Amino acid sequence: MNSGTRAALALAFSLVAAAPAAAGQDAAAVAAAAYGELSISPPTPSFMTVCHGFGCQYRAELGLTPADHATLKKLMAGGSGSAAKERQAVAAAGAWFDKRIAQVAGTAGHVARANREYMYDKRQFDCIDTSRNTTSLLLLLQELGLLHYHTVDAPQARGHIFDLKAPHATAVLLEKETGVKWSVDAWTRAYGQAPEIMTLDRWMESD
Repeated sequence: MNSGTRAALALAFSLVAAAPAAAGQDAAAVAAAAYGELSISPPTPSFMTVCHGFGCQYRAELGLTPADHATLKKLMAGGSGSAAKERQAVAAAGAWFDKRIAQVAGTAGHVARANREYMYDKRQFDCIDTSRNTTSLLLLLQELGLLHYHTVDAPQARGHIFDLKAPHATAVLLEKETGVKWSVDAWTRAYGQAPEIMTLDRWMESD
């Protein structure tokens, strides 16, 4: 890995690691933490930027249509009734979203846990890419009024030199009633699979 590559990834990871861990943040604060230093505009109901190729090295423009909104509404309808069901619906939406963004980013068939072997392969994602893309999906669901039991929180990171854990980042949901934060991690999943969802506390302790 050359010095430029190391520097780029160190910067990208630091953007997540520096994200505040407050009890909850509004959409503007989440967007600032997730996209600010990468010069990416927050998602809207009609458009978002998709990161791929490690550290958001490559970017694709995804236009969102009424048909996309209808699909998300249908998928999220299965989440009515409880926070747990809503998280299951978010997972289903995440699997659909992975296939949807592949149409513009060329990431169909990407592998789970892509490591330095795939550095800057535009067909792959690292955790900086997936944490940003998943946060965009969650913000879109929130903007469309499809989240009832959760709000979107800023991406969070784990792993530093002093604790000997590999750096890793994730998107985050905050459960309204309990205040529990949930990791929504797509980096650990292969193409078309649902993101892995667990409490953020558990995710922080994982390898």
